Amino acid sequence: MKRPRGFTLVEILVALAILAIALAATTRAAGLATDGARETRARLLATWAAGNRIADLRARRLYPSPAVTTTPVEQGGLAFVIRETVEDTPNPTIRRLELAVSDAADPGRVLATQTAFLARP
Repeated sequence: MKRPRGFTLVEILVALAILAIALAATTRAAGLATDGARETRARLLATWAAGNRIADLRARRLYPSPAVTTTPVEQGGLAFVIRETVEDTPNPTIRRLELAVSDAADPGRVLATQTAFLARP
């Protein structure tokens, strides 16, 4: 009597289990890559928003008073909040500007920080 050719039910179930694990791992890796790309984009746009704010202050030749202010901005279709901290320096003609850019939906999560110095015009 000849044995029939083919796979047994147990062999097929084991192959399906291995395939399911591999597909789950692939899906997880793709999800992490997408989240990483989204986070990188948000941080890049936050850095640009801070740079634009510094350039705006310098272009308008503003010399802000020491204070802490919060300004909502939009960059690349994303909403951000810029927290500006202006402080005096030992040189009375220069002020230190510290910018912390956060996601507008989660202001406690800082995406980018920049420091600049502004001279009195």
